[in-house]
Amino acid sequence: MARLAGVDLPREKRVEIGLTYIYGIGLASSQKILAKAKVNPDIRVKDLTDDQVQAIRNAMDGYVVEGDLRREVALNIKRLTEIGCYRGIRHRRGLPVRGQRTKTNARTRKGPRKLVSKSKKD
Repeated sequence: MARLAGVDLPREKRVEIGLTYIYGIGLASSQKILAKAKVNPDIRVKDLTDDQVQAIRNAMDGYVVEGDLRREVALNIKRLTEIGCYRGIRHRRGLPVRGQRTKTNARTRKGPRKLVSKSKKD
């Protein structure tokens, strides 16, 4: 079982795809790491030898992944909210941060619709 950066990689997937299960590593980074480690991206995770796993580990040294990356992102967001900049205010209010429209859409950030009922006149 291959365990890298505190994550168990799925055994049946190709190594190239398995590495993307680590937070902070996408497909492009995965391909670069495997090229640096001189590991064939087409072999399955279960077929990796201990030497190959160690080579991948050494190739990943320059990358910030998992807990450290999550902490760094959280601290960046916290800094923005504390200084009170526009992006920080958007984070605080739970609205889209990168300029998207909010009159329609934006349901992922805003959550389910809050129904505003109209009052009847007698």
